[in-house]
Amino acid sequence: MFFAILFCFLTINFGQRLLNDGDTGFHIRTGEYIIKTFTIPRQDLFSFIEPPLSWTAHEWLSEVIMAAVHNLSGLTGIVVFFAGLIALVHYLLLRMLRRINGHVLIPLILVMLAAASSMLHWLARPHIFSLLMMVVWYDWLDRYQHDDSGPLYFLPLLMLLWVNLHGGFIAGFILLGLYGAGNLILSRFGEKTLREAAKRKWRFILKITVLCMAAALCNPFGYDIFFFPFRLVFDSYIMDHIVEWASPDFHDMGVFPFRVFLLSILALLAISRRRPNIIELGLLLFFLDMALCSERYIALFAIIASPIAARLADGYTEKLGGRTIAWLRCQDVKIAAIDGRARGFLWPIATALMVSFLLAQSGNVITFDKKIKPVAAVEFLKRERIPGNMFNNDEFGDYVIYAAWPQYRVFIDGRLDMYGAYRIKEYFKIKNIDRDWESVMRKYDMNWVIFDADSPLSRHLQRCNGWRLIYDDKVANIFVRNIPLYQPLINKYPIPRSTLRE
Repeated sequence: MFFAILFCFLTINFGQRLLNDGDTGFHIRTGEYIIKTFTIPRQDLFSFIEPPLSWTAHEWLSEVIMAAVHNLSGLTGIVVFFAGLIALVHYLLLRMLRRINGHVLIPLILVMLAAASSMLHWLARPHIFSLLMMVVWYDWLDRYQHDDSGPLYFLPLLMLLWVNLHGGFIAGFILLGLYGAGNLILSRFGEKTLREAAKRKWRFILKITVLCMAAALCNPFGYDIFFFPFRLVFDSYIMDHIVEWASPDFHDMGVFPFRVFLLSILALLAISRRRPNIIELGLLLFFLDMALCSERYIALFAIIASPIAARLADGYTEKLGGRTIAWLRCQDVKIAAIDGRARGFLWPIATALMVSFLLAQSGNVITFDKKIKPVAAVEFLKRERIPGNMFNNDEFGDYVIYAAWPQYRVFIDGRLDMYGAYRIKEYFKIKNIDRDWESVMRKYDMNWVIFDADSPLSRHLQRCNGWRLIYDDKVANIFVRNIPLYQPLINKYPIPRSTLRE
């Protein structure tokens, strides 16, 4: 029931929001290039910058999957596919919590809070694969830690897949490190009855970690893949200037579920009879620090914190006594009776097939939102074939790659790790109309601009005699230099300066 409801919500009510980030577009085109050429790009494909920039396409397997889905069923298929992945992530998390807590109602509440907290970063992008890997990885480690049943020998195989899907594979090594270090501490300073088991566990986890590192080397970029995530995270300019990497804004209502989830965990820590062990404490602190540093890590914290919260809640219900436990068991029986009619995976699969069929039959094509993406502006570009190099908004660059590559090549797009701090500074210099912004335009021979309609740069260019507006809508403006090369376009589209948006 939970999977079916969440999947239907994501496809029917939330579908277009999964495409709010334009990065989906360049991931699809990269995957298509890999399928067509049977090569993984090591240099930039989409920008006009020469010589081509070095590019670590570390999400290549995710991009191949996305391209295959897109070729089969377009952006609607992409939305349905990622809706299924997100629903599967939280379904598996719910199963993990039910195993830990034993009830139905409490795990359900916790997973709903975790899902609501993660909604900020629900996008049709490769990091969703990483969330799926994270839940499975965490579940196996947790089972091994508590009842020796986790199939840790399969972790290297999972790592072989994860390292080629997304850079979040580093989180798998973080978990291994925290579990290994926690057991090492328990083997020295824990209760005497637990020391021998902890000693055995940290040694075994160390062996598995070595095997996982060997598996992670099986990628197109070799050992450099280990350094790639750290080069990005420790680039202070990128971390400070890119919204996606910013700390959560607790005044934003989108962060409100995370606040509730975090306060619920703090309350459980205060009132539960059970206390977190050294491993659980390390997990909470490490991933909470990540979530407070960047809102994109809130989803990881929600996954990590939910099982710990389930155990704390179990400790609290025990303290309340038999009547509370009896009431919870009564609710569990009622919910289980309804859910038991689903016959395992029958209804989730049936729901996915039904929704996909209805979308296909209705002709309801899900695509990028014309209210936030330059859909009409790019159609104009494809008709007019404007020559020369463009300057573009980074989000617009993602859509241009999706809709108009290779006819057009961009100045910048969502691959900010590839462009690096130096070129991002140049981008912001032009975007913010800083001193010498024109020198950057001349450096890259950029003679036309596609940018947000309601932006300081667009308003400034409308006042400049050296530039002419040739296309205008509520999302994007297109400007060309007032030079002979573009005179036919200027004459063809004589937009008066009275269109200036105040």
